[in-house]
Amino acid sequence: MTATQIPTEGTQAEPSEAPQRRPRPRRRGRLAAAVVALVAVGGAGVAITDPMNKWTDNEASATTATDSSTSLAKVTQGTLSSRTQEDGTLGYAGSYDVINNVDGTATKLPAVGQTVSQGEALYWVDGKPVILLKGAATPAYRELSRGMEGADVRQLNAALVELGYATKDQIDPDSDYFSRQTRWALMELQDDVGLEETGKLSLGQAVFMPQDEVRVTKVEALRGGKAAPGSSVLQVSSTKRQVTVELSASQQSDVAVGDKVSITLPNGKITEGVVSSVGKVATEADGKTTIDVRIKPSDPKATGQLDQAPVQVSIVSETVKDVLSVPVEALLARAGGGYEVEVVSADGTHRLIQVKTGLFDDAAGTVEVTGAGLQAGQNVVVPGT
Repeated sequence: MTATQIPTEGTQAEPSEAPQRRPRPRRRGRLAAAVVALVAVGGAGVAITDPMNKWTDNEASATTATDSSTSLAKVTQGTLSSRTQEDGTLGYAGSYDVINNVDGTATKLPAVGQTVSQGEALYWVDGKPVILLKGAATPAYRELSRGMEGADVRQLNAALVELGYATKDQIDPDSDYFSRQTRWALMELQDDVGLEETGKLSLGQAVFMPQDEVRVTKVEALRGGKAAPGSSVLQVSSTKRQVTVELSASQQSDVAVGDKVSITLPNGKITEGVVSSVGKVATEADGKTTIDVRIKPSDPKATGQLDQAPVQVSIVSETVKDVLSVPVEALLARAGGGYEVEVVSADGTHRLIQVKTGLFDDAAGTVEVTGAGLQAGQNVVVPGT
């Protein structure tokens, strides 16, 4: 941009400097501070240094002195997104306590980070395995045997069918009745895991968890120590990858379930995700009031296996499609308020077009604009590098 500009007819001359953005109505998903950092333009057009400064409306054509170089960028048409940038923690979804219900000595315990699937042993008491079964309706609280009914029986039936010890024709997984087929299927499971084939599920012989596979996050019992009924033996999580963001409670309306995000991993790679939940209960700590925002990675394998790893999260909270946009640095502040851009025609002619701004894509450093005569493919002047 030249240091001295000859304005078009009816336009007041303005110093060529980076424009200061006026306060705009708050849009969902834009942080106030994000507007301040103008992102350098990349891939927005081929730069041309110090274009000839030729003006329309019969003004004299002239080349004026410059204090800094300028470049050209393209007016583009497409999709823009508004984002919030937040710190997050990559780990695993869910946290569950494994409560022991059998009296004895802990003889074998899993290691932290180990995964255990439904139908396998979580730990051992007095040399006997305590197996994992999927069930979220109720924890184990009684012995189960033929003829009994209840929500615990229903989740046992469902687990036996899911494990392949019976078909849906043999056992209805929604049935809450302990049938003869339930007994036979349970005996096969007991045989496979090394338990006595009683056809009864003794209290403490299995632990019901809402996941069909868990990951051990903490071992609370001691090998060789007392495993008392009612004590917590292990802490586990699911094996599903999750990113948690502690978002300022004042920004709760900035994000919503289904918002798309970009996750920058510790190794610098970027993977996509979706907001799965937005907390409604605020937590206060260290003078900050926050809510938990949970994010499900779209490609869990791309996140690796790190637990409690710091990540950067860019949350897409608003999107507009098929709009014109220019680099934020192309905006020129008008003396009476608002903005304009300097358009360069194919013949090198310069002219100023007044524009209205819309959505700011702070991550890309672009802004939605509308203005009479503005079209996709036109060149606009931006500061040089």
